[in-house]
Amino acid sequence: MDPGLPLASSLFIEGGKVSAVLDGLKADGPPARVETLDLEGRTILPGLTDAHLHLRNYAESLVKIDCETETKKECLERVAERVKETPAGEWILGHGWNHNSWPDGYGSAAELDQITTEHPVYLTGKSLHISWANSKAMAAAGIKEGFPDPEGGAIQRDEAGVPTGISFEKAVKLFEDKIPKASVEKTTQNLITAQSNLWKMGLTGVHDFDQELCIKALRFLDQNDQLRLRVLKSIPKDFLDDAIGFGYKTGIGSDWLWYGGVKLFADGALGPQTAAMLEPYEGTDEVGMLLMSDEELYEIGIKAARSGLALSVHAIGDLANRTVLNALENIRGFEKAEGTDPLPHRIEHVQIIDPADIDRLAELDVCASMQPIHATSDMVMADKFWGKRTAYAYAPAYQSKAGALVVFGSDAPVESPNPWLGLHAAVTRRRADGTPGPDGWHPEGRLTLQNALEAFTCNPAVAAGRGNIQGKLAPGYWADLVVLDSDPFTLFPDELLDISPSGTMVDGEWVWQDF
Repeated sequence: MDPGLPLASSLFIEGGKVSAVLDGLKADGPPARVETLDLEGRTILPGLTDAHLHLRNYAESLVKIDCETETKKECLERVAERVKETPAGEWILGHGWNHNSWPDGYGSAAELDQITTEHPVYLTGKSLHISWANSKAMAAAGIKEGFPDPEGGAIQRDEAGVPTGISFEKAVKLFEDKIPKASVEKTTQNLITAQSNLWKMGLTGVHDFDQELCIKALRFLDQNDQLRLRVLKSIPKDFLDDAIGFGYKTGIGSDWLWYGGVKLFADGALGPQTAAMLEPYEGTDEVGMLLMSDEELYEIGIKAARSGLALSVHAIGDLANRTVLNALENIRGFEKAEGTDPLPHRIEHVQIIDPADIDRLAELDVCASMQPIHATSDMVMADKFWGKRTAYAYAPAYQSKAGALVVFGSDAPVESPNPWLGLHAAVTRRRADGTPGPDGWHPEGRLTLQNALEAFTCNPAVAAGRGNIQGKLAPGYWADLVVLDSDPFTLFPDELLDISPSGTMVDGEWVWQDF
């Protein structure tokens, strides 16, 4: 990823950093004091960074029921199996269901009640913007007939007005506030397990968008020399006042943990049709849910900017993206008037954008934080609900061409954090089974492998304020790298799916090795 020396054959590491990169060695070989390792033709790349995931949620998903099934029946069977091994009264938790891919659509509380009335059951949908609960869980959350929709959320009801067990957006917090929270100690242990999993995928860095508990656990790991991922940690909106009081600023922290922007939500998601749209979803009168106006975004943005904190705003629909861009344009004006350096603002997802707004991220120097695997995962659903508008959906190629800084992530646990799946999706716009065909879905959106790798390596480093020390293998950069048995640039694009690193090094030390 170093334009000055894109290929090399010798890498020198000293004190956790790259000290030299050479295209070959002198005839007499390395100095005697150097410990050498011959990788016998294997390929080394900079360690990859997932620029958008939910670290605590991902860690906890490793022990939840996997609800990402072909049918609702199979999901219910998995719930029944978990009930057998769980004491009465304890919460049954799962994640990953998608009613859009189930022939019979949404589940109901009644179906879960047939499995158990002795356990509260709470299953988050794949998007994390929707949930499915049984009657015991609804009772714990206080949801009953006549209960009003909370602000910024909605409760699905049947024709008689009775809650069905499906909740949208901020209504899911009614449940999450009742589920026993993991302790900092338990969360810390979960993160250690997740960290090990991510190393094996070739990830050495993440940009995390989880809540306050994750901040506490990460701080503990950092302070006790147990954190071996480079973590850019976003600030939850509810934690903003505390963050300002503690003196947190975007870009400030240690070599392992530093702070990013304030995470805000402008709208919902495509799956539950809560993403805010300029025009209705195909065949409906629904336009989704705009959760914050540009005035509200601006007000919070100014408050954050005065304390040196950028914004990282979730925006899926084209109305949401336009609203965020309008707010950021005004915030840029505020920064200029104040004479302060522009903060590294980001839009998370940029999932569908109106053609009139495509160039605005580059013009405003706003990072496009995107997840290429969403394109292949969502393409059928996107075509159904957005129709011809999908020509401008999940389109990092447009942002890259316009000159915006593009970074890639997975949104785990919404998708797998395996970056090679994301690279395959970015390069081919095809699913693992080859659909929708050789050219991929909206082939104009395909990226070169070089550009896709940059979005997983050097670009996230720039977005995180570490572009001079992370994301490349060049003198003075952190010795964070991944070892592959084959060169991705020599593979057929579909073979990217099968890449499995044989070694991962962080700070000059092997954290995962299988060679």
